[in-house]
Amino acid sequence: MQEILPKILTYLFVIVVYAFIYTIIRMIFLDIRTMSRKKNITQAEGYIKLMNLKTDIDFAVNESYELEKDNLIGRSGKCRIRIGDRALSGVHCRIFKAEETFFIEDMGSANGTLLNGESIADEVVELIDGDKISIGSLMFMFVKSE
Repeated sequence: MQEILPKILTYLFVIVVYAFIYTIIRMIFLDIRTMSRKKNITQAEGYIKLMNLKTDIDFAVNESYELEKDNLIGRSGKCRIRIGDRALSGVHCRIFKAEETFFIEDMGSANGTLLNGESIADEVVELIDGDKISIGSLMFMFVKSE
């Protein structure tokens, strides 16, 4: 019995060390992946950045979404930015670019779209860097890259 206990403790120590090394390598990998995403997003002409804490959200959502010329946002599969928030309509809103300016419009959503706290129902509104967009239970900040 006295010979077995040191061997068991040795194996447990080795397992703990390997688990620690695995955790460190995983953290480095996730950090590199996040940095490469940020590099790609900063090359976009505009993007929206999530303002909510991800721990408060029980569905999948990205930290940010690069904006193209036409972007439908909602739960539907036909949306370019698809988010599984139950408070979002199938096609909730649209962010599009005309010339060098981005605009947002509500697409008749049930819960509406707020821009800086005000409803934009039946309007097409120009987005300005730093604008806060509230859709469903989420809030995004619009960022226009220079």
